[in-house]
Amino acid sequence: MRGSRIVNCLCGAILALTALAVPSVLRAQDGYDLWLRYAPLDGEALERLRRLDLHPVASDSDASDPTVELALNELERGLAGLQNAPEEIPADGTPIVLQCDSDLPGPSGHYAVQPYARDSAQGIGIWASEPIGCLYGAFALLRALAQGEDPLTLNLASAPAMPLRMLNHWDNPDGHVERGYAGRSIFDWWRLPGHLDQRMIDYARANASIGINAVVVNNVNARAEMLEPRYIERLARLADAWRPYGIRVYLSARFSAPRDIGRLDTADPLEPAVRAWWQAKADEIYAAIPDFGGFLVKANSEGQPGPQDYGRSHADGANMLAEALGGRGTVIWRAFVYSAEDDTDRAAQAYAEFVPLDGQFADNVIVQVKNGPIDFQPREPFHPMFGAMPNTRLMLEAQITKEYLGFATHLAYLAPMWEEVLQSDTGRDGTVAQVIAPAGMAGVANTGSDRNWSGSHFDQANWYAFGRLAWDPTLSSADIAREWAAQTWSREPATLDTIESIMMDSRQAVVDYMTPLGLAHLMGTGHHYGPALWVCDLARPEWNPCYYHRADAEGIGFDRTATGSDQLAQYAGQVAARWQDPATISDDYLLWFHRVSWQHTTQSGRPLWDELVYRYDHGVSTVDSMAARWASLEGQIDARRYRDVSEYLAIQQAEARWWRDASIAYWQSINGLPLPEGSSAPAHSLEHYQSLTFPEAPGDT
Repeated sequence: MRGSRIVNCLCGAILALTALAVPSVLRAQDGYDLWLRYAPLDGEALERLRRLDLHPVASDSDASDPTVELALNELERGLAGLQNAPEEIPADGTPIVLQCDSDLPGPSGHYAVQPYARDSAQGIGIWASEPIGCLYGAFALLRALAQGEDPLTLNLASAPAMPLRMLNHWDNPDGHVERGYAGRSIFDWWRLPGHLDQRMIDYARANASIGINAVVVNNVNARAEMLEPRYIERLARLADAWRPYGIRVYLSARFSAPRDIGRLDTADPLEPAVRAWWQAKADEIYAAIPDFGGFLVKANSEGQPGPQDYGRSHADGANMLAEALGGRGTVIWRAFVYSAEDDTDRAAQAYAEFVPLDGQFADNVIVQVKNGPIDFQPREPFHPMFGAMPNTRLMLEAQITKEYLGFATHLAYLAPMWEEVLQSDTGRDGTVAQVIAPAGMAGVANTGSDRNWSGSHFDQANWYAFGRLAWDPTLSSADIAREWAAQTWSREPATLDTIESIMMDSRQAVVDYMTPLGLAHLMGTGHHYGPALWVCDLARPEWNPCYYHRADAEGIGFDRTATGSDQLAQYAGQVAARWQDPATISDDYLLWFHRVSWQHTTQSGRPLWDELVYRYDHGVSTVDSMAARWASLEGQIDARRYRDVSEYLAIQQAEARWWRDASIAYWQSINGLPLPEGSSAPAHSLEHYQSLTFPEAPGDT
């Protein structure tokens, strides 16, 4: 059925718009709909919507804009689903008026959603200064309605805290996803540009619903052929499809491309021929994609080519690309660098290379910094570069895919981790969130060809939470968890309480059974699956778990104070002071910054060895509790998704015990200490755990 969009607008008469069919609401509970299910309301919330007869309309000046059309369609779809009445959207009743060229102040994307009354008529207004703000406002309104809120009491005014809210895909042209745990790549380069899969539209819609506005479509370990004309043509098809959703496309660029595909004998950034090659390549891309976002670059890290191959600095390389883009785009230069030839503490290397370059980067360069100084561990202190480069725009890089947190099979809600780092006070230039506000936030995606997009249903929450925090880093992870769960699982308060509690306990559980007390990098080689604390013989020292835990019969931990690597000195004085003393530091970071004896008294009052075993046991028992709480929801969750989560929680229970037992067995082989009273012995010998191999483990390079 069709419904018209006609109403008297605050700004004057509204012309009748072309009616569109209301899409039927998908009912299949397989996870494909993500948080955009628009499941039918009930009770007073449903009756209220039906009494109001809400219908969306746009001012005549906006009606033909494709982004406004998307907003109208989304409102129709959402209202139909929430009312369980997809047959028709009324032509009268209470209007939702989209005014998308208002003088609303604020950055791109800013919107306001408020009820209004004029001449005895009431309605709901979505105001924005540009169409994308109206689309964001439409999603915000539907998000509120999906949680049962009264549209006539809403006062939603919001603006993004940072300009770039980006997903980085580590996807390869052949469809393999590095560190991806949700199937094959969603980018079908083989059939593009002739065929654009509907999944590309659904992906863009999901991103727009949480404010994501930029996507890097290929792996940071980039292949030069992604810059060839055949891929530019394919990328242009994606850019055209995503433009109405406010999403700009970016490419990871291989620094050696002028040599690899450009027939030059060098990629030296100061060589005129190289600069000319990049200028011509940028011009070629912008001719096909006028709003191309720019380049993401991994250089001189883990074997990737870069400017240091020619004796040049990171600033030299980034600025050469920035010159080629000009005012049209941005170079995002990753600060994830470390070298086997450098015997500096790996946690200190990025700071040492980049901080001396502060102020030398071009205005359209952003340096992208991981949340912590090692590599997306279950818990790390915030990266010392944040706040240390006041004359350079820094962007936070987080990892949505759970490379070190149990892959897609372990339930680990990551918003508490990101909240932890965003709210960290750098001691120099405010919180991390304030430092990155002029630039943005990037998340390494775990979006794949699996029907539910993310490998497990709860991993969708990390995609959702990333977008919400990139838009507003002051949101609490608990509020985001409940908001997502209400749109994804159920609106019933007791069910929401249970799901929220599971989510909020999950990240700390992973830390406890994998890397408690500030330990890090204890996983298997290559695939990063499972514990391998005993590995000490890899060619590069910083790839060995032994490099990080440094355990022997006397003690354990990495001394990063002045008596060790002195990496702690990279932090502001007031921050370093909090972590300087092993007697007062939070146990969460104890072994990250300090080497202590097995008898060291922790903040709990227990000796280090007893506390370590306690943390392992606590992680396992928390996962058992999570599984029991989920089991209590049987009959309240649709059968398919309930079973999926139950089976994954059973895997997590078994693997949490594996991590606990293998870790304790290894530590005992080192320290010779008995288990604390009441703690059970590992199920197998250390030799058993050391003998395990996993050739089928996903996500390897």
